[in-house]
Amino acid sequence: MARNYQRSGRCWGDFRDLATARGRREPLLPPGQPRATEDRNLAAQLFGARLRELEATRDDVARGRPASVTLGDFAREHLAAKREAGRVTGDWLALQAVFLERAAVFFGPGRRLTALSVEDVERWIAALRRQPVKGANRPLSEGSIRHHLNALSNLYRRAQSRRLVPPGFNPVAALMEKPVGRTLEAAWLEVPDAALLLETARRLPPQHNPQALPYLYQQLATLLLTGGRLKEVLGLEVDDISLDRRTVSFRPNAWRRVKTRGSGRTVPLWPQLEEILRPYLSRRTAAEVLEDAPARRLLFPAPIREREAMLGDIQKSLDRAAIGAGFPEPALDDEGRQRKDEQGRPVWRGAVRSKMFRHTYCAARLQTLDHGAPVSLYTVAQELGHGSEAMVKRVYGHLGQVRHHAEVVEYRVEQHAERLGERLGTVVERTAT
Repeated sequence: MARNYQRSGRCWGDFRDLATARGRREPLLPPGQPRATEDRNLAAQLFGARLRELEATRDDVARGRPASVTLGDFAREHLAAKREAGRVTGDWLALQAVFLERAAVFFGPGRRLTALSVEDVERWIAALRRQPVKGANRPLSEGSIRHHLNALSNLYRRAQSRRLVPPGFNPVAALMEKPVGRTLEAAWLEVPDAALLLETARRLPPQHNPQALPYLYQQLATLLLTGGRLKEVLGLEVDDISLDRRTVSFRPNAWRRVKTRGSGRTVPLWPQLEEILRPYLSRRTAAEVLEDAPARRLLFPAPIREREAMLGDIQKSLDRAAIGAGFPEPALDDEGRQRKDEQGRPVWRGAVRSKMFRHTYCAARLQTLDHGAPVSLYTVAQELGHGSEAMVKRVYGHLGQVRHHAEVVEYRVEQHAERLGERLGTVVERTAT
């Protein structure tokens, strides 16, 4: 007969009489707690709830219905189905796994799908609001919490399609109020600042580090002069650059997909980017011939020789260029204090993020002329891979304090030497070898 008991001062339940419903000895865990409770009154409530779950599962089996699936088991099945469908990226799938793992830890991996209530989800939201961001002195944002809820809701949609829960059963969808992320004004660089950053990357001395990017300058130029998303640029192949037609094509390939149907597009290869990529491609071809090595397809492959792979991130290299260009910010510890290295010196990181380049391109492109007239919002939206002009108007439709009208998008420090003044001289001194 099922019973609850104490073990080393903590409360457990013995459900072995319900073995047909996967009953066993198990700790009575309050939601979100890693250890069994010591409170006997709370243990009685947890024991009763778990007993009802197992009895319902036993009755389902007796009536010939499939046994109720647990959250932990179905989360793995759900993610495997997503992977098999091949419609999402590995990075996206990894994030969903993190979100669902947090749900399973909080609710308990043995919790039946049908046993989750709206009140349970509300308690999870409260717990997520107290959870700190790893490596930062702040809690999860409302937008991040919403992503957690979306992952759980998507799991329940699959459970409905497989008749594992009643039609319409989704405790996330039944919430009256859900967290909503704040819409912040997009951050971007003024054209002179972007030019200074690019010049800094060009002047940086090479690092004697196998993980250092030997093409940071070319990579930043491609980001700034195409408006491509980071993953789109990291997944560019050499064949996507047409020096003859002067175009750059963003299209799905073996390395990554494009974000939406409208994200596949062709954008101009602006003269400055052509000047930067043409010698880079020539050097690569010459090196491959000299080393008798197979040609690499990726425009910016990861700096490993064993196999060709797409880069995961460029932030460390970007930090080096941003700090050199005078865009530092303190690196903080978990308590919000500036970190120090082994010699006791303050640690800094760059205040520039790769997403700024996309916004910078849009702001710069909106200031270009098309046959003497301002470029249309439709053209800019198409080059950014948006299906309509609304996104450009709402998020990217911002012009900086410095208006730089030109026929082409370009970031050349000589055009802004007077405005940059001492900042440019400092960069030249700082990056001198």
